[in-house]
Parts: sequence; structure tokens; C-alpha cells
Amino acid sequence: MTWSKFESALQATSHKSLAFSKLNNWRRVLACGLWLAVCTVLTSCGIYSFNGTNIDPAVRTVSISTIQNNAPMGPAFLTQRFTEDLKDYFQRNTNLKLVPRDGDLQFDGNIIAYDFAPAAIQQVGGVSQAGSNRLTIQVKIRFTNSKDDKQSFEQVFQNFDDFSGDRNIATINNDPNAVRRTTDKIITDIFNKSVANW
Repeated sequence: MTWSKFESALQATSHKSLAFSKLNNWRRVLACGLWLAVCTVLTSCGIYSFNGTNIDPAVRTVSISTIQNNAPMGPAFLTQRFTEDLKDYFQRNTNLKLVPRDGDLQFDGNIIAYDFAPAAIQQVGGVSQAGSNRLTIQVKIRFTNSKDDKQSFEQVFQNFDDFSGDRNIATINNDPNAVRRTTDKIITDIFNKSVANW
């Protein structure tokens, strides 16, 4: 008799759990469907996109002129590498078509500073020497938004990286990744300022 009551209670609990589980599944499906509908509306209106950009749907093309290296200490490869990396970043992170000139969004500018100097001084055997060296790069960018001139700007972007004191400018310039770490940060800042409105 006791076992029978226990079995009945167990079955009732099992049926309630199953009903509760089905209810939760329907809630999940409904919430998911609602979320997808909201996302579809927002992205189709050009209000928001998952890569963080805020680009007007009327903007379809981008042109990036060669970013000239006017910094006396800048390595010869800097012009081409910076320009190509900027183009690649826009192609990876937007659906804009890259055109040679007169894009809806237009970038031009130049590298105006490439400075390598001690960042921290340390005493070794009573002699002052660099504990670390800092590479600082400045790039002046002119951005034109032909669809909305209020978004256009001219600005200097700057970033830096520190290197150990035993590395000099020649070793930094010969390391393909050393300079790129700094320029990648500048490119991200340019992207965020121009199309992410950060």
C-alpha cells in the first residue's frame, strides 16, 4: 500500500516535470523567435550590425588613397603596408566595395611621425641606460563621407608600443610584426572613428 502511494506520487511529479519542461521549451522558442525578429528589423534598417559598424545603407563604396610616409625615421615599407592593412581591415569588417577613387567613404593622409626613444631609464653599474624603448607612430587622416559631410573629419591618430632596452630601431624595422602591432591599433582607431562612431 505504501509503495503504491509512493509510485502514484512519483508519476504525478514526473507528469508535472514533463509539462513544466514543455512549457519552458515553448518559452525558449518564443524568446528566440522574438530575438531574431528584432535583429532582422534592426539590421535591415541599417541601425545596427553585428560587427559594430554604423554605416548608412546608402554608403556602398570606400576608397583609400596611398597613405604616404613623411616621417624621416619610418621604414621604406611603411607606406605600402599601412595602406594595404587599412584596406584589408575595411574589407574584412564591412560589406563596402573597395574602389580606386571617389568612394562614398574616402580616406587619404600621411604618416607624420615615427619616433623611437627611451621610455624608461635604469641604472646599470652606475650608468644610466634605456630599460625599454618606445616606438610611437602618428598618422594624419582626412576622412570624407560623401553621403553625410557632418561625419567627415581630419584627425591625427597616434599609438605606441614598448620594446626591451636591448632592441634598437634597426631590429624593430626588420621585424615584420613589431611595427604592425602599433599600426594595427591605429587602423582600429581610424575604423572606429569613421564607421563605428566610437
